[in-house]
Amino acid sequence: AKLIVHGKDRLDAITKMRAALNEFVIRGIHSNIPFQAALMQHPRFISGDFNTGFIAEEFPHGFRASDVVPADDKLMDALATAVHRRYLDRAAGIYGQLEGHEVKIPTEFVVASGEPGKMEYVETSVNESARGYEVNVAGQIYKIDTDWNPGQIIYKATVNGKAISAQVERVGLFYRIQFDGVRVDSLVLTPAGAEMQKLMPFKEPPDMSKFLLSPMPGLLVDVAVTVGQKVEAGQRLAAIEAMKMEAAITATTTGRIERVAFAKSQQVEAGDLLVVITPITPVN
Repeated sequence: AKLIVHGKDRLDAITKMRAALNEFVIRGIHSNIPFQAALMQHPRFISGDFNTGFIAEEFPHGFRASDVVPADDKLMDALATAVHRRYLDRAAGIYGQLEGHEVKIPTEFVVASGEPGKMEYVETSVNESARGYEVNVAGQIYKIDTDWNPGQIIYKATVNGKAISAQVERVGLFYRIQFDGVRVDSLVLTPAGAEMQKLMPFKEPPDMSKFLLSPMPGLLVDVAVTVGQKVEAGQRLAAIEAMKMEAAITATTTGRIERVAFAKSQQVEAGDLLVVITPITPVN
């Protein structure tokens, strides 16, 4: 699909494109919407100071939505707090709650976000306003007017007088919020809950960088390496055919082939181990 906007000048068109991308919902398949949204707020793109090497220069290791720095990092915490408060409001309105044990809504929260084991904790507070909520994030006030309800992906609101659209989803206990190319998974806790969360042990996931796994089921139509062979990052190692299409499997790092688990013409499943590469550290 193509998304086309026009405006009175370049900045106006970029503003409209950013708003349109924030409301463009695709689920079930991967898309480049987060990347396009990130481009719309990149200073070089906004100023027009870019060339054909722009992507390679600014994203040399590829694009990850979690790497995009938000223009206002406190806004993401404010949105997470407001979303959580709306869920609590709905829970408090459930009919037939046991007297003396009704849902009690606190005003003080802690928003935890970031990589597991390295999460950052930000204190927030929230109070109802005439049209939504007033959220305090580290001394900065966000007046959020919205009629959003849980279950809606598009979160339309006016924040401090400015209309915005974000995407909100529940992912387990987390709220996943996407806005202007930024994606943040936030856990909203009470202050006591945050202190307990900080004590939770974190087990580092195993290093799988040396193991090359099959990305899909198919027929292994080519094995281009042997045990002991040195390979460079990006070098073709094998190829899988599926649905009459051939996908090349390339090395993710420079190293030496330690093991080849399958032979040519064998059937493989998604996740099967294909090759083990022992990384080689370059010598300067």
